[in-house]
Amino acid sequence: MNSMHVLPLLALFAGAITSNCSQAQEVIKPVLAHTHQKFSFAVQAPYEQVFPLFGALEEKKWAKGWEPEFVYPTPAHDQQGMVFTRKHGGMSSVWTCTAFDEATGHVQYVYVVDDAMVTLIDIHVVRAGPAETRVSVVYERTALQPEANEHVAHMAKGDAGSGSEWAEAINGYLAKTLTGPANSK
Repeated sequence: MNSMHVLPLLALFAGAITSNCSQAQEVIKPVLAHTHQKFSFAVQAPYEQVFPLFGALEEKKWAKGWEPEFVYPTPAHDQQGMVFTRKHGGMSSVWTCTAFDEATGHVQYVYVVDDAMVTLIDIHVVRAGPAETRVSVVYERTALQPEANEHVAHMAKGDAGSGSEWAEAINGYLAKTLTGPANSK
């Protein structure tokens, strides 16, 4: 076999090896965790009192330890497009509100934690009667690197049990507000 025939064969062989190597790299690409948790609960108050409590600023009234630092808007108020940061035990996150629509009862947040995880929180608030409001919440979490998989799984376990915590905190806050000194006669 002369060199004119060998070179094209070597090029073909090299191409096959390169192609197989890149396919092998894709096959062994690490799997990144993705979770989906949903919970629902009832709030014993009218829709008009409940819906605003899912804004980042108003949430401070019922969620212990919730301290968003607003980037936008200034001065801080709840609206679609708001951006704020939070500290999470040594990590920081950037949040944005992608939906805040009182007419439809839809609130949605997306946040990123230090190149580790992205979380989508999708909230639907619905009138259930004159003095009752139903709330459904979906948490979707995605790891951004394999080292975050365990953290994402841990957070998802906590998400699954959050319905009763949220219901207790919101109902407790509203009960104090409705029976507090300003409302008693």
